[in-house]
Amino acid sequence: MTEDFKRKLAAIFSADVAGYSRLMADDEAATVETIAAYREVMASLIKQHRGRVVDSPGDNILAEFASVVDAVQCAVAAQKEFQSRNAALPEHRRMAFRIGINLGDVIEEEGRLYGDGVNIAARLEGLAEPGGICISRTSFDHIETKLPLGYEYLGEQEVKNIPKPVGAYKVVMEPRVTVAEKIEKGRAVPVWRRKAILAGGVTLILVIIAAVVWNFYFRAPPIEPASVDRMAFPLPEKPSIAVLPFTNMSGDPEQEYFSDGITEDIITTLSKVPRLFVIARNSTFTYKGKPVRVQQVAEELGVRYVLEGSVRKAEERVRITAQLIDATRGHHLWAEKYDRDLRDIFALQDEVTRKIVRALVVKLTKDEQQLLVDKRTDNLEAYDHVLRGIDHFLRMTGEENAEARQMFKHALDLDPDYAVAYSWLGWTYWMEWSFEWSQDPASLDRAFELVQRALSLDDSLSDAHALLGKVYLWKKQYDQAVSELEKTVALDPNDADGLAGLGEILYFAGRPEKAIGLIKRAIRLNPMPPVWYFHGLGHAYYLAGQYDEAIAALKRTLIRNPNFWPAHVYLAASYIELGRDEEARAEAEKILRINPRFSLEGKGKKLPYKDRSVIERLGKSLRKAGLK
Repeated sequence: MTEDFKRKLAAIFSADVAGYSRLMADDEAATVETIAAYREVMASLIKQHRGRVVDSPGDNILAEFASVVDAVQCAVAAQKEFQSRNAALPEHRRMAFRIGINLGDVIEEEGRLYGDGVNIAARLEGLAEPGGICISRTSFDHIETKLPLGYEYLGEQEVKNIPKPVGAYKVVMEPRVTVAEKIEKGRAVPVWRRKAILAGGVTLILVIIAAVVWNFYFRAPPIEPASVDRMAFPLPEKPSIAVLPFTNMSGDPEQEYFSDGITEDIITTLSKVPRLFVIARNSTFTYKGKPVRVQQVAEELGVRYVLEGSVRKAEERVRITAQLIDATRGHHLWAEKYDRDLRDIFALQDEVTRKIVRALVVKLTKDEQQLLVDKRTDNLEAYDHVLRGIDHFLRMTGEENAEARQMFKHALDLDPDYAVAYSWLGWTYWMEWSFEWSQDPASLDRAFELVQRALSLDDSLSDAHALLGKVYLWKKQYDQAVSELEKTVALDPNDADGLAGLGEILYFAGRPEKAIGLIKRAIRLNPMPPVWYFHGLGHAYYLAGQYDEAIAALKRTLIRNPNFWPAHVYLAASYIELGRDEEARAEAEKILRINPRFSLEGKGKKLPYKDRSVIERLGKSLRKAGLK
């Protein structure tokens, strides 16, 4: 008979809430709210320490780790975090976890774990004090000299349903010498012996610190390597990297904008380095909040390196952790934790990006080194408002766009010379005009004024050049539009939006063949792009007379957003060109259902084609499909 399960050695982490029934009886709603928040923190810490949550029934959390060191470090971090959070709660509402950890043999079946290895961890959890950690002798034997913690031997414990007594240790969450048994009181110790003990203690602490450094930086648990053969795209010749969204560890969902902003700043700075291949934010943020593996990210995005980390902002302090992983070899290249004053956040971001570049063994010229220093504001509050504004802007609705505008205006009230804020404010007016969220014809002119102000303050802003290029396009100043987008790509060679934007301008200017290549490059840098990438690709194929390819690209647009009516327009036109009139009429009906105000005259007036005969050709096809 063949077993359909496997056995393995694992560090099992079991946690539950002390006094959970009392808390529920006292205030059920408050207890549910608190445990939901604490569970989220625990899950984030487990992931951060390279573990996985196996199960979480009721008030219990069961997780597994490949390393006892990781499991204990995670437990200590969790207890300290909960201790800090509990300090802000009334004493009778504080929620304390007991945590038990055991290293033992377990059975894995369909992702679930069974066996004495799991049962012992659960029993040790029951021996732990509220807010405390209890580990087995097997766990202790593996970490005795590897972590700067103290341990108190609790003896051989008889536990339910386990035939033999289990050796147990209490973890003391501060540097201490292990206490195996009580020392006889009142017995004098000679001076010479006390000095020897002191010297030995110092030596022991140094050994422990060295062991911790060794384990954290050089002996991180192995990661399953990514398969180059299974990658969705061939690996680039340059060092390729995906920066995952940093986890918000502040415990306040309202702080998500800050951790997202830090991530985006790192991506933006790295992408300016011509010798790197950097995946765009849009693609890496699809993994936000999901329990993904580094191997999966590397294979889906086609990169060798993955950066992940976390951000915790509290009052005037910020803590950033980051680790760079070579996914193809399955090991860590670099890991670091920073605790700094919030006012040092810009210098900290620059330091992180420099360390990443060094770890990738990329040698930069002096000019390239300057690319890693972003020009920002000295006003932290203005910077904070820009991050909040970007968070609203990226939600892509009229209401959120208006909220973003207020944030950017507030940033400029705080720092009237903040170039980035002028650029983002200009984008809100561009979006308002482009998506017709406002009928004000002056919106495009306002975007033009603001982006010019931004570039007068800082000509190195690639996003500002992209915005200026788009404005020039709709003003039908094609040479200026192309020039601005070429500057965007030169300043930020990994800017996928810039490449796609340049492609858009080129196909309106009558060069669709070159546009196709640029948009394909953009999709490689942004493999999970917004809908306008595939719409732009389909539009370019249509203009180039490649109608089958246009239909394929436009259908990919509609998979992502079935109500994106411009894609239906070019799909209908492509069907007419291929003699598929019935399918074209079906697309025309969809256009009118989504956008009842659609008119050929209105669309013809707005589209900025340099060659106006394209309007006639498009209009003829759409009239044949049944549109007016």
